[in-house]
Amino acid sequence: MALKCAVELGIPDIINSHGRPVTISEIANSLPTTTFSSSSSSPDIGYLTRVMSATLPWLLNPWQYMGNCVREGGSPFKKAHGVEVWDFSLANPQFNHLFNDSMRCATEIIIHAMLVKYKDGFDGMESLVDVCGGTGAMIAEIVKGNPHIRGINFDLPHVVATAPEHQGVEHVGGDMFVHIAEADAVIMKWILHDWGDEDCVKILRNCHKEEEWEMMIAHTSGGKERTEVEWKMLLNNAGFPRCNVIQITAFPSIIEAFPE
Repeated sequence: MALKCAVELGIPDIINSHGRPVTISEIANSLPTTTFSSSSSSPDIGYLTRVMSATLPWLLNPWQYMGNCVREGGSPFKKAHGVEVWDFSLANPQFNHLFNDSMRCATEIIIHAMLVKYKDGFDGMESLVDVCGGTGAMIAEIVKGNPHIRGINFDLPHVVATAPEHQGVEHVGGDMFVHIAEADAVIMKWILHDWGDEDCVKILRNCHKEEEWEMMIAHTSGGKERTEVEWKMLLNNAGFPRCNVIQITAFPSIIEAFPE
């Protein structure tokens, strides 16, 4: 909440506008007396967006139900709002926009580190589908750096309906538990950590239901975060017996998995 207050007051932009360390007095003298609007030129705008999103009542309220979930089971978000986050997003366009924008900002933080470390991994790949790719930020950057790839951004219909056009990228709506758009390879970022092992296996098996695909996962973890050993067990159970863990300069790692 302290970070939320700082963002609302525009303090990061104030510091950035000076181009040097500033004193408390200089910050105080620069505080706006009316409303605050964050400058899009700020280098920390992605981080600020995530701070603001995380402190919204929609996302704060579920924390009040953690104790109930320990005692009774269930999802804190559903206890707070009556539905799971995906259904809430479908019924609430404002929340859908904020959630997708937050995910886009998270992608911007790591995508360049991933492209540098994995630049040779996209060679020979004619098509790539980003499963639950939101508004297409990650697949768009991959295609920009690898224009020989035909990119597919796959997500729920109400998500891709708000996605902007990206050169070389096709938006496809669908349900990953039913069918995943076909491509030479599949990439997922921060998707499987939303789901338990059984659901993860369903998703992963859909990744090569139609044909044999290579699959890359940029730090996915579900219902829980997983260790390297747990990842290998999960992937093996889903038909991906061979995998490599690739460290990058950003916090996440890349897990490169191959079907049997």
